[in-house]
Amino acid sequence: MHYNEVEQAVRELVAAADDEKRHRFGAETVVRLTAGSDLADAAEAEFDDDAQQAFEQARTDPAGSTPARLRALLDTIDKGTLSDGDMEPQVLWALEALEHWSSFLVDRDPEFVVQLAIRSLEAVDYEVSARLDDFLASPEMAAEFDRIGRHLH
Repeated sequence: MHYNEVEQAVRELVAAADDEKRHRFGAETVVRLTAGSDLADAAEAEFDDDAQQAFEQARTDPAGSTPARLRALLDTIDKGTLSDGDMEPQVLWALEALEHWSSFLVDRDPEFVVQLAIRSLEAVDYEVSARLDDFLASPEMAAEFDRIGRHLH
């Protein structure tokens, strides 16, 4: 399966899922993308002290947080970002996941869930370097795609 076919399949899964399934999948995925033990160390080089604290707070319970709290923390992180566009991928995915989750909680727009699923696939791709012409060839990529499908189907 080519990457663009995988992305289209994810879009179809999200579109067919009800809001409860999207919410459950989004909550699990944002936790997964923000829970890495190496994120705190990686964030040290990316953020000033206030932003590091906000990043840790946002990562503590993103699924149980309110959109307003997440937005305030993300604003603090944004103000204290030291890197100039060259951020560690894991930190970037965690931030994007928090952004998409916060936006989904406000708007309930399925596109934010699509973006969470794509970030999740990208995070696995970073670890295993999936082939574009057969994106699901590795067991890790196939397992992540199956996880997405199980939660949204």
